[in-house]
Amino acid sequence: MDGNNRWARERQLGGISGHRHGVENVRKVLSACRRHNIQILTLFAFSSENWQRPPAEVRGLMSLFATYIRSESRKLKDEGVSLTVIGERKRFSPGLCRRIERAEKLTEGGDTNLVLAVDYGGRWDITRGARRLAQQVEQGSVRPQDITEDMFERELCLAQFSPPDLCIRTAGEQRISNFLLWQLAYTELHFAPCYWPDFGEQAFDEAVAEYYRRQRRFGLSSSQLNLPNKESA
Repeated sequence: MDGNNRWARERQLGGISGHRHGVENVRKVLSACRRHNIQILTLFAFSSENWQRPPAEVRGLMSLFATYIRSESRKLKDEGVSLTVIGERKRFSPGLCRRIERAEKLTEGGDTNLVLAVDYGGRWDITRGARRLAQQVEQGSVRPQDITEDMFERELCLAQFSPPDLCIRTAGEQRISNFLLWQLAYTELHFAPCYWPDFGEQAFDEAVAEYYRRQRRFGLSSSQLNLPNKESA
């Protein structure tokens, strides 16, 4: 969700104003997901590297995050949306951690999943998964030669969800910036030119339409995918 600061600067507003408008835009995109019957929406809200931003901006972002959790959790519950927060959490205040846990518990069982990646990094996720498997090897419950990709994937943050089909980045940036490095292996990428606060339902519809125009091959050739199904011939 990139471009909040630039959106605010172009309007001669404070940077935190851009983030506030970005938070409000989450509702629009979540609504578009439900309209398209998309069951999992993962938003990169705050990366591991974002702690290096100016302290005032970091405080503002953490405050916005806490406010969103408090104000939206009941609405999410009423709309059948389950909230999951992935990331480190060690640098969060105890109060914020409790608020996250309560919101996750409150919204359990929804038919749509909203995942917020906060203090998250793809390298951190992979390193954490490797550490967990290494502990199992050390305890003797797993042999190194028995480790598979599926076993490793079960130790990652999004183990309970299927890999993303589509990754959208706004503001014209064309990189994934340490987001879901393992999970995005065969994900289709879409780079939208507009800033995140301007990425409304129409822009989302365009991204989805582009996704359906693509052919997903997962390592196969186009000719292989176009072969007739012999069993149904």
